Amino acid sequence: MSKIIRHCRQLCLALGLLASLPGSASAATELTVSSWLPPGYFFVTDALRPWAEAVEKETEGRVKVTILPAPLGRPQAAFDVVREGQADVSYGVHGYQPGRFELTKIVELPFTGNSGEAISAAYWRIYKKYLEAANEHRGVQVLSVYTHSPGHIFHLTRPMLSLDDLKGQKMRVGGGIMNETAQKLGMSPLLHPASELYQILSNKIADGALLTLDALEGFKISNLIKHITEVPGGLYNSSFFFVMNRDKFGQLSPEDQAIIMRLSGENFARMAGRSYDQVANKAADVIQEHNISLHAAPQDLLADIRERTAPMEAAWIANAGKKGVDGRKAIDELRALAAEFAEAQP
Repeated sequence: MSKIIRHCRQLCLALGLLASLPGSASAATELTVSSWLPPGYFFVTDALRPWAEAVEKETEGRVKVTILPAPLGRPQAAFDVVREGQADVSYGVHGYQPGRFELTKIVELPFTGNSGEAISAAYWRIYKKYLEAANEHRGVQVLSVYTHSPGHIFHLTRPMLSLDDLKGQKMRVGGGIMNETAQKLGMSPLLHPASELYQILSNKIADGALLTLDALEGFKISNLIKHITEVPGGLYNSSFFFVMNRDKFGQLSPEDQAIIMRLSGENFARMAGRSYDQVANKAADVIQEHNISLHAAPQDLLADIRERTAPMEAAWIANAGKKGVDGRKAIDELRALAAEFAEAQP
């Protein structure tokens, strides 16, 4: 009997030592990230990768983040890739899935602000205060929401300075409010993900696009675009999600969950928005180098944009009310916060 007891003790000791070795049951939890933007794209290098590195550092290696070399599905599938557990983490555009997300359109309305970072930070706070309870992101853990720098009007051949200029123009849009805005202004919107921009513009499938200034270099279209009409406050913004598989999040310790949320939320929203702002701020050199004509939107066009899009804002407020959200209050607070954060920037 004593030999059996000694054997059991030795076995238990061996198992205990094994459990402490690398690659054992105590090894780091790996989070896989499906990223549909190129590895060298500024959002990946300046926001996504720093977030991944910070998670590993702050969890002291208990959580390892691996950005996959290729996306698992097209950009339109990013949300379901995470929800279904094909990847643990991803990001995407709410508007790429028409009809699925309604409240997130709040940040897409015209004239929201001039800074992607400021708007993104304000957006996260408004999401937490007003939108989260409606549970439009069922099945995932929302890590953050964010947006880019303001969107403007790009064209291949001529300036767009009036509603008459815009009428009937085939313009690439990213969905959501951007699609409705294009329709209200008389354009013919073509819904395509940003990853298809070069293809549809170079092949003249579209006459132009509603885009942000960072897109010139980000999607290598600076040799195609000839005219940009800049809209103060932005003609639109796109709403992005940054999400994690709910089951995988639940498998983490409360400590590591708290660390990930601290590094996400407003922190990630600011990093993401800032990455767009930094590239947009350098666009003047690209515009000059490629002889692109930059036009300030005339006051008559701005007045027409406000008049044509006012019903969209009213419709969003009405829809928000049906989901228990005070839409007017949320919009006003979003714009006020965005202006406050922009004013505080260096």
